[in-house]
Amino acid sequence: MKSGLTLVVLFSLLIGQIAQAAQLVVYSGRKDKFIKPVVAEFTKETGIKVLLHSGSSTALLNKLKLEGNKSTADLYISNDAGNLEKGKELNLFSTVPTELVNGIPQSLRASDNSWVGLSARARVLVVNTEDKSVDFVKSVFDLSDPRLKNKLAITHSGNGSYIAGVTVYMESAGKKKTADWLAGMKSNVGGKVFNKHSKIVKAVAKGKRSVGLVNHYYIYRHLKKHPKAPIKIVLPDQGKNDIGVAWNVAGVALVKGSKNAEAAKQFIAFVTSEKGQSLFANVNREYPAREGIAAAAEVPAAGSYKVAPVAMQVLGQKRNATLDLIESVGMP
Repeated sequence: MKSGLTLVVLFSLLIGQIAQAAQLVVYSGRKDKFIKPVVAEFTKETGIKVLLHSGSSTALLNKLKLEGNKSTADLYISNDAGNLEKGKELNLFSTVPTELVNGIPQSLRASDNSWVGLSARARVLVVNTEDKSVDFVKSVFDLSDPRLKNKLAITHSGNGSYIAGVTVYMESAGKKKTADWLAGMKSNVGGKVFNKHSKIVKAVAKGKRSVGLVNHYYIYRHLKKHPKAPIKIVLPDQGKNDIGVAWNVAGVALVKGSKNAEAAKQFIAFVTSEKGQSLFANVNREYPAREGIAAAAEVPAAGSYKVAPVAMQVLGQKRNATLDLIESVGMP
């Protein structure tokens, strides 16, 4: 009996030592303030430490490609499904077991489970409530209307969410309509585009612009600081024959050749669990990818509005075609 107890104690100590020794290296395309709370809770539960290398999702994907099998990265987190799907095409990721990710809808993960969506964001309109001349705007395609000359705010065309949105619109409405829409927006921005969604919301709130195209959570972030700001959210394209709101996801992938694959799978299991999903999404007011987990109370509930039926994998598969279209119009 004594020797049996000794073995149990030794085994427990060994597991503890493995957890302490493991340190995951994560290439993260998300801002630290949005991922660190999740990482801290994961480490608290598992004892596995996490080292974040933060930067732009695209730059980190290129870094992985250049490093090849010499990379020290175990996981890659992107704020854009397009980069995740590109990583899959480049064969940079390993497939994870289905049982780890089956709580996430298939439309929000790779067809082979080489990446999985963690949280979703909606492309919506932020509108200045004091400018009644823009009340007609109900669709993203209304943003090309000449009545919005010098009243429209959009990001530069290199923004990941911008590119993903254009892909959804191109897939849903066709290349010709999307090209005409881009050309109309190019005219309406009056030569000025923004490098951040937060600056768009701020410009609309101050009346410098009347309507902007942004990710939904930037509006709620601004209203938390400035509850009396004269802005509102408009969920576009909700009519019977309209395409619905464009979605995009942030997600995670297991890097091929990871030296800590089992610990990395534990991380994926955690961030796709009910607890991890609530943490990951609510810290930034995004939509949990896992079904049945509520978003932040102030955010329109998932399922309460029409979403464009474009699978997230398509955002990567059609990325080059989207970039070609954007370039052909000469978007700033």
